[in-house]
Amino acid sequence: MEVRRTVPVALNVGSDDAALLEDTVDTFRWSAQYVVDHAFQGEYVTTSKTQLDDETYDDVREKTDGFNGGLVQAARNKAAEACKSVVARWQNGKKASKPTFTSPHVVYDKRTATFHDDYVSLATTDGRVEAEYVLPDEDSNTPHSEYLFSDEYETTGAELHYRDGDWVLHIHCKTDVESDTSAQAPPENGTVLGVDLGVNNLAVTSTGTFWTGDEFDHWRCEYENRRGSLQQCGTRWAHENIQSVGRKEDGRFTLMLHRISNELVAEARENGCSVIVFEELTDIRERTGASWGHKWAFDRLHEYVEYKATECGIVVEQVDPENTSRRCSHCGFTHPDNRDSEAFECLKCGYENHADYNAAKNIGLRYLRRNQTGSDGGAPLGVRLNSGTLNVNGGYSPATASGQNGSPR
Repeated sequence: MEVRRTVPVALNVGSDDAALLEDTVDTFRWSAQYVVDHAFQGEYVTTSKTQLDDETYDDVREKTDGFNGGLVQAARNKAAEACKSVVARWQNGKKASKPTFTSPHVVYDKRTATFHDDYVSLATTDGRVEAEYVLPDEDSNTPHSEYLFSDEYETTGAELHYRDGDWVLHIHCKTDVESDTSAQAPPENGTVLGVDLGVNNLAVTSTGTFWTGDEFDHWRCEYENRRGSLQQCGTRWAHENIQSVGRKEDGRFTLMLHRISNELVAEARENGCSVIVFEELTDIRERTGASWGHKWAFDRLHEYVEYKATECGIVVEQVDPENTSRRCSHCGFTHPDNRDSEAFECLKCGYENHADYNAAKNIGLRYLRRNQTGSDGGAPLGVRLNSGTLNVNGGYSPATASGQNGSPR
């Protein structure tokens, strides 16, 4: 079984190299946008990487004064995946518009990036630059020591991200492992763990476990205030400290999300769940009013849960989130007025509970209804609650095992 990891590593980049990397970011985004614009010119959207390469590669190289060929192909791949995503949404009856690339990043592979023990060499618009890693203490139990510098993992590529003067390289690693199915496989007829993501509560499960967003919000505001104060100084010292603040922020949030993902997977294992179900992350900012920082946290949390759950034989899926916050998990009645902020009260049956908890149950039920079949003996039997399960029709069955703590249905 192939296991993949992504390890964020802050980079120490000098001013001259930073200017080259910024130019590379701009050129990469322009290249990807050029390919997307070309893909949307015809009667049908072109999604084939081969066709887009044949039709745009030479033009992009010419218009960018010979931009690195590997980065041109990476930009084409990025554009093709974005076009495929739009077409897939159209096929599912959802709205989607032509992609635009605004996030400052560059995609690297083994041809365009060379990874060393303490630094990386990156292709740019003008040759290569070398940037040192900014790493935690060697004795720290971090993803850097566990994956990046482990002989068991192979480095396959990376994405370079730029934000508020800080450069962070998200390095991709992979390895092949043999699953111990006797020790890790969940029950054949396991249950589903629904997970709702949000701003006030980063994650809430159908078993009634809450991971509040208070700590995340506190430190996000704290780091923003620190950067704002330093930016007003405008000195070289202040600029260097802004970079330091960014590295501390990324490190703190990465460790926080690893901790939450570990606890979430443990929750699934302890409750015999064979599937962990999230809502689809596309357009989650528009649905929840989340900030860019929250969207980043949701993406990372899903990524961490997915690879950690896979090692335990647990599947991670996503479902359409439409009306999961408005639908009553008890009777199925759906109405916008069922939810008022964090409170949920069904206008039809009077069921009351925390809105995020109700949504987590609905997310689990939606997966159950989508996948449950009468002939599939291995299909999950229900959505796991702390005090029992909900079947595919929303019917409640209390837990029979001893030691279960009751929780609101």
